Amino acid sequence: MTENISLRFAEEKDIPVIFSLIKELAEYEKLLDKVTVTEERLKENLFGKRKYAEVIIAELDGKPAGQALFFHNFSTFMGKPGIYLEDLFVKPEFRGKGIGKALLRKLIEIAKERNCGRVEWVVFDWNKPAIDFYKKLGAVEMSGWLIYRLNEDKF
Repeated sequence: MTENISLRFAEEKDIPVIFSLIKELAEYEKLLDKVTVTEERLKENLFGKRKYAEVIIAELDGKPAGQALFFHNFSTFMGKPGIYLEDLFVKPEFRGKGIGKALLRKLIEIAKERNCGRVEWVVFDWNKPAIDFYKKLGAVEMSGWLIYRLNEDKF
């Protein structure tokens, strides 16, 4: 079924699609009330003077089906850049068709092209379908690490 999947880097005209998929992911994660992003902020930070992240759009039969939003980080131990996958989301009606796998494979291809040492992401511990998906692809859990965050209200 993957023959009808197309992947491409997002363009500025895709901002409404990106915005919609971000909100759908937040709704799935029961965090919609935490979404403060606007289309204007996406335009500024994804396509403005400094591009802070990139997006790969997945389409099935020409319809937006999902996306991978990512940016570069850096490993001091490896002395190489890495890719941090912020969001991998496939709309529920398009799941099970190979889209998530295609997006992750594309991200790995980009990591190889850019001489990155790794691709990393986090997943909620309750999201068993995602955990099973990642494990099936060979990803390993990084036990012993805790995630800490300072939000802008603490700066």
